Order: sequence, then structure tokens, then C-alpha cells
Amino acid sequence: MTKPLIFSLFMILSLTGFAQTGRIPKQDYQLITGHSFVQSKNWYLLTLFESIPDVKSLLEKDSELAVIAGMKSRGLETSVRECKNDFLCYTSKMKFSADEIDAIGARLEALYSESNALGKLVKQHLIPSGTYMLLKEPSEKALLRKAWEQDARGVNHTIEVYAEGKKPNYPAIDSIEFKTTAKSYPVLVYDATDIVRQEKKGANLFFGPSMHYALQFLEVNERHEAADYEPMVSTVNKAAVDRVKKIDWNKFKYTLILVPGAGPDTYDRALSEGGMLRCRVAALRYFEGLAPYILVSGGRVHPFKTKYSEAFEMKKFLMETLKVPENAIIMDPHARHTTTNMRNAVRLLFRYSMPVEKPCLVSTMRSQSYSISSDAFVNRCMREMNHVPYKLGKRLSETDIEFYPVLDALHIDADEPLDP
Repeated sequence: MTKPLIFSLFMILSLTGFAQTGRIPKQDYQLITGHSFVQSKNWYLLTLFESIPDVKSLLEKDSELAVIAGMKSRGLETSVRECKNDFLCYTSKMKFSADEIDAIGARLEALYSESNALGKLVKQHLIPSGTYMLLKEPSEKALLRKAWEQDARGVNHTIEVYAEGKKPNYPAIDSIEFKTTAKSYPVLVYDATDIVRQEKKGANLFFGPSMHYALQFLEVNERHEAADYEPMVSTVNKAAVDRVKKIDWNKFKYTLILVPGAGPDTYDRALSEGGMLRCRVAALRYFEGLAPYILVSGGRVHPFKTKYSEAFEMKKFLMETLKVPENAIIMDPHARHTTTNMRNAVRLLFRYSMPVEKPCLVSTMRSQSYSISSDAFVNRCMREMNHVPYKLGKRLSETDIEFYPVLDALHIDADEPLDP
């Protein structure tokens, strides 16, 4: 049996559960941005609630949800009067309790109808977006509830890390900017809370105060990496995306060549030696004609809060030093780990309407290449993302290995707000 046929069968089997309920993501679906890319990438359901007029009206007018919205808004009012130097007093009022999450979920299920605004939201946005791909619930109203629960816990997690100082999954690169033990910290929390109170963004929606509270603390921490270079389709990736429809894909063995990022160790260096060498490997494969695109992947990661984007600097190196044309380079400036290098590559080729059935290539240095092909890396993907966003193909060399896209990659990672 040939590799393409094996993979086609794999894709059919992997999507069987979705096909039975019609829950297959669509490549022509256009994601809604809402007020910001940071918001929509982290909490897509909440962004839909806020952005679709009929849905927003339904939620605002519901008496039970209005009670919760009022309680959250009053939490802002009371905290600035009463919490004083207890910064956890401020944040606790903005997080969703387990009882609130459960009650809201039950209410959303009760409000859901296949023919009303929530039903249309699920059918026309939630499912085709693929952003809740891993939630294989038996009914669409149950899917809506689980998506809400994911977003609510994501809001809580963001507040816990960037307001309360809880350790993120990777403390060395993703931690809060401030010392929560400093005497001045409660003053900052008070000021941020008061701004959310004054702005009253989303005050009539049950999730509005809490979501905008989480966004405010990402802002004061200068943690807007999820929005870097967006909208990429009309900025850094425009030349490459404009070329997609002109490509004869039958002329290429691979859809793209992925180059995982490698951050430097010092603040004054823009591109690491590892990044340069990985680019050279990928450029060799590109000029051999294996794929029409090189995808460079890596965000502002190392060292802590660096100003340099791995993907951006690799793109410059490919263009200026290795003479790869800009319209052959796709940037993923958001990935913070090798796991998300793989995941984000799948997301971009899907969103940019590239073939999902063809294999891709990872071109990198020997040690990382063998790491990617190891069982330990599969286990890491499952531990950190709850899925494996690729299926390995054959190894071409010490530095190059095939992979096939797995669309589970579209699912939002709720506990990584810098690259969800």
C-alpha cells in the first residue's frame, strides 16, 4: 500500500467521529477576530458571543445570565472599595467559580435550540472553525457547554498567572512581569481593576468583566505575543498567501518545509547559531524543489521577554543571506516550543487553503530531528496539548523527516495564553 493511500485512510479514520455528526472543520471558514487577536485566539466562543449581534442580544436579555453579569460588575465596584492591599481579593471576584461555570453551562444548554442564534453559532462557527476540535460531545448543545467551560477555565488561568503570579507551564519564559510580594503590587492590581471597572467593556454580558480583566493583565504584563504580526495574511505572509492559488501542487512532493525556531541566549543577539543552521538545511531542500514554501516557526521566547522574534529573524536570514524569495516564506511568529512549531504549521497550511493530504517536511539539525521522531516527543505533545498534531512519515536524512498534518491541531490550548 502506498504512503498517500495509507495517509488518506488515516485521515478518514481520524475524522470518522466528526463526520458522523457533521463536525468537520472547513478550510474556507474565516475566523472572527472580535476586539483583538489575543482575545479571539484564546477564547473563541466568548469572542463569538460578543461579536454576533443576535447571540449577544439573546445572552444579554436572558434574566439568569443578567444576574451573573450584574454580580461580576458589582465585584469590580466592591473590590476597589474594600480589597485595599489584598490583591487576591480583587482577582478572586473576577474568576469564575466552579458553581458559576456549571450554572452558566446549564443555562447555555437550556437556551440552545437548533433554530435559534446559539444553534446557528454552533453550526456556522463553532464546528467549522475547528477551534474546539477535541471536544467530541454527543450533542451540539453539550459541545456548546464544553466550549464554554474551556473558555471560562482559560480566563481563570490567565488571571491566575498574570495577576496572581501562579507559575505557568514554562516559568522561565512565560511568567508574570511583577513581584507579587512587592508592597507596590496591590496598588497596580487596584489600578488595573479600576480601569476595567471604568471602561465597563462587555458589562452586560455574563463573561464580559472577567474576560476583559484577564486581557487587562495580559496588557500590563506586555504579553501580547499571540497577536504578533497579525493579521499575517495581509502583512508578513501576504506575498506567500497570494501565491497559494497559483501553485501546481502536483509538481511538489511536499506542501512545505518546516524550520523550528531556536532562540539565542543573550538579549543582544537577534538570531541564534542554531536558527541560522536550520535555515540553511531548509534552503537546501527548497532549492532542490521539494516544496514551494519554507515555514519558519518561533516566537519571542528566549531569553525572557526578548524583543526578537525567531521566525522574523529567520525569514530575514533566508531572504538576505540565502536568497530565498519572500513569496516562498511563511512566518509563524507565535510558537514557543517544538510541539507548537509542529501544531502551528498545520494550522497555517489549513487556514491558508494548502493541501492537507500531502506530506510536509521538517528540516532541522540532527539532534532535534531525532527528538521529533521519538516516542518521548509524542508523549510530550499529549502531556502539553492533549493531542499529537502530526503523523510521521519516512526519514529522508539525519536532518529531514516527513510528517502529515492532523487537524486536531486546530484546537485551542486553553492554558497557554501567549500561544493558544
